[in-house]
Amino acid sequence: MISFPNAKINIGLNVVSKREDGYHNLETIFYPVKLADALELVESKQTGFTASGIEIDGNPENNLVYKAYELLQHDFKLPPVKLHLHKIIPFGAGLGGGSSNAAFALKMLNEYFKLKLSSTKLKLYAAKIGADCPFFIENKPTFATGIGDQFQPVNLDLSEYEILIVKPNISVSTPEAYQNVIPAKPKFNLKDIENLPIEKWRDTIKNDFEKSVFEKYPEIKNLKQTLYKIGAVYASMSGSGSAVFGIFRHLPVDTDKFIPKSIYTYR
Repeated sequence: MISFPNAKINIGLNVVSKREDGYHNLETIFYPVKLADALELVESKQTGFTASGIEIDGNPENNLVYKAYELLQHDFKLPPVKLHLHKIIPFGAGLGGGSSNAAFALKMLNEYFKLKLSSTKLKLYAAKIGADCPFFIENKPTFATGIGDQFQPVNLDLSEYEILIVKPNISVSTPEAYQNVIPAKPKFNLKDIENLPIEKWRDTIKNDFEKSVFEKYPEIKNLKQTLYKIGAVYASMSGSGSAVFGIFRHLPVDTDKFIPKSIYTYR
């Protein structure tokens, strides 16, 4: 069985308040995009995890795909499987690739072994892996609050637009992104994005992480400015970065003239 775990972008990201547990309350829109990895599952005599594509550091047993298998194996005594991940979604980019891999692994195991777990139950398992992991179970545009783990559906359809994602050779850690971020009540409620024309997003919808990230990595700021120069209706850093995306009515055919060859681009 093969599936294609896709990435997400964050449209707006408000750091609303700091919590007693040290985390922060956020508001953001998760939007699924076409950029995807490939994940294969086959039964095997011995459970294992392998990978190709972008190099994955660390012990394979620490990978979120393997952790997803362990969660269900513990409760349902699943037989051994071999999981192979071909990695395309970059790390440290704010695109949710690891969470998507784990969520799709849960869905594949549920289908393959006919566990008959509902979406609600799959989300409970996904929540044990990561705050945004449950989003990828239903994989639909979502207004997320809390630490990015409380979801409400949002009526947002960008299918008539083209989305270009650019990723410099930089990885931004979450602690880095939080530097110099001052929590504040947002002026615009992202849940109301349904009623805001996309032409007004540029002056209304913000990512609070951009200030601290752009100060440390001006090349990321320059990429955002470049996307506007080549015609993006809206451009923003995704999540805590370092990927930046632009939403276009029509992508210019000569984007390579403006974006350095050292920058990864995804359409």
